[in-house]
Amino acid sequence: GSVKAGKMPEGEKMRQCKQEEEQQQKEEEREGLIEFYSSYQELFQFFCSNTTIHGAIRLVCSKKNKMKTAFWSVLFFLTFGLMYWQFGILYREYFSYPVNLNLNLNSDRLTFPAVTLCTLNPYRYSAIRKQLDKLDEITHQTLLDLYDYNMSLPQRDWSTSSSQRRSSRSLLHHIQRHPLRRQKRDNLVNLPENSPSVDKNDWKIGFVLCNENNDCFHQAYSSGVDAVREWYSFHYINILAQVPDAKALDESDFENFIYACRFNEATCDKANYTHFHHPLYGNCYTFNDNSSSVWTSSMPGINNGLSLVVRTEQNDFIPLLSTVTGARVMVHDQNEPAFMDDGGFNVRPGIETSISMRKEMTERLGGSYSDCTEDGSDVPVQNLYSSRYTEQVCIRSCFQLNMVERCGCAYYFYPLPSRAEYCDYTKHKAWGYCYYKLLAEFKADVLGCFHKCRKPCKMTEYQLSAGYSHWPSAVSEDWVFYMLSQQNKYNITSKRNGVAKVNIFFKEWNYKTNGESPAFTVVTLLSQLGNQWSLWFGSSVLSVMELAELVLDFIAITFILGFRWFRSRQKLPAAVPPLNSQDNAAFQDEAPALRAPHRFTVEAVVTMLPSYNSLEPRGPSRDGEEGHE
Repeated sequence: GSVKAGKMPEGEKMRQCKQEEEQQQKEEEREGLIEFYSSYQELFQFFCSNTTIHGAIRLVCSKKNKMKTAFWSVLFFLTFGLMYWQFGILYREYFSYPVNLNLNLNSDRLTFPAVTLCTLNPYRYSAIRKQLDKLDEITHQTLLDLYDYNMSLPQRDWSTSSSQRRSSRSLLHHIQRHPLRRQKRDNLVNLPENSPSVDKNDWKIGFVLCNENNDCFHQAYSSGVDAVREWYSFHYINILAQVPDAKALDESDFENFIYACRFNEATCDKANYTHFHHPLYGNCYTFNDNSSSVWTSSMPGINNGLSLVVRTEQNDFIPLLSTVTGARVMVHDQNEPAFMDDGGFNVRPGIETSISMRKEMTERLGGSYSDCTEDGSDVPVQNLYSSRYTEQVCIRSCFQLNMVERCGCAYYFYPLPSRAEYCDYTKHKAWGYCYYKLLAEFKADVLGCFHKCRKPCKMTEYQLSAGYSHWPSAVSEDWVFYMLSQQNKYNITSKRNGVAKVNIFFKEWNYKTNGESPAFTVVTLLSQLGNQWSLWFGSSVLSVMELAELVLDFIAITFILGFRWFRSRQKLPAAVPPLNSQDNAAFQDEAPALRAPHRFTVEAVVTMLPSYNSLEPRGPSRDGEEGHE
């Protein structure tokens, strides 16, 4: 009777199953927010059926036509490859950091640049006059021996004191250590005093510089003029270096060189210029530097600039150093030194030189767009000049620092570093050998100065153009020279080659600014990427988000499936031995005591046991119960 009461009617079973299905459906609806696809195929089919990317639907709509599905699959992924190839080109162009050049014309009152004017007559300082006279005497004898040329020397007072005689003997000793020699077929030989006449075209002239190890450097020239000037300049520098603070000596004569100076129709005075001495170009005067108020051009034109009348008569100061007549002029910015070798040009005697200027500013982009520097603080070269950073300042400082490091002394033409002294062969016997070897490495960029010194991001340059005319004219030279003689005590023999006039002015108020701007910004990159995406797939930003969602879902499904596989590997039980009837009976007794958390594990074990019918009691008792029912 208990067995019959335990049975459930069929209708009740149907209602219970229906309730369980509805409850399961509600649970699935509640868990829809965190539901993931059960397979990759389901994920891919859902994406292709619902995405806004063109062509994706063709991958799943033709399942029964495998050829068409394969064709669209190849076409779809080929399109993807072409699009990302274009993306690669765009990224490569973006990370090359291209720039656009912007040209702007501005019109404003302009600050007049600094103007440096040199006499082209190296000055014979009174402190070293006797040594220079002795050098001239030795040079006279050298030219007589080499070229049979008897150079005329001015009459000088040759009476000297005992200290000056010792200095002269020391100079003679060092000159004899570095004499001029003739060179033929790459062999340096001394010319015998009684040598027969030779063909001068078969010989080169030069001098030899050796170090302490008798390793010699041959400095040879095909031009005898160049050789004599270089040899004379080498000894001249050594003489200058022996005088303490020779660069501070001021023996200039401004009134004897500048006869007239006017700016904007106003007369210049001593407050408008500064003086320095150049070893090769003589006395130099810089107008409109930072020492006084800076000039401003009120209007363009020749009458609103700087006008100078200068004396260009060639003096007999040091004729072996200066072989040209005239003056040297350079236009530069106020905060830049005057490098007369690089940017200067010569003014001819008897000529009025009119120089028109046009200002040009350059502004470069720094950082990733170029290797320019803002102020030189990030350049690994110490600035030895008392001016702002320029590329030429850096290059000269780099050479001077290498000179001090390699040769133990500094080159006289460049500023002196701290705790260093200028080269002098009375103290540094082999500095000439070291200098010329280092100079050869410098020109070949072995020292790396041209790579270390970068261009400044902001530069100001002046484009110059010159016009020439005879001055004064033949009909006016008499009264012009008479007025100059009355005002400036002008008394020279060659009037035509004695004076020159220089006019420096702005051609116009307009000045050009060369600027740079990024040619490929982030906005440009995104725009180009969007254009390519629309070209190949005709989609938008939301389509990209759909693709990103696909990738995230793919990663999530991979993680979930991997986690399930890992858990299943951990829960696999060990091999279970066969159970006998007693074990089954014990199991039935303990089964009601098991709780829900253990039910999952038990069911997993039961799947490996015999069927449930085999666990029922066998014999007539069961049959009797059935018959009773």
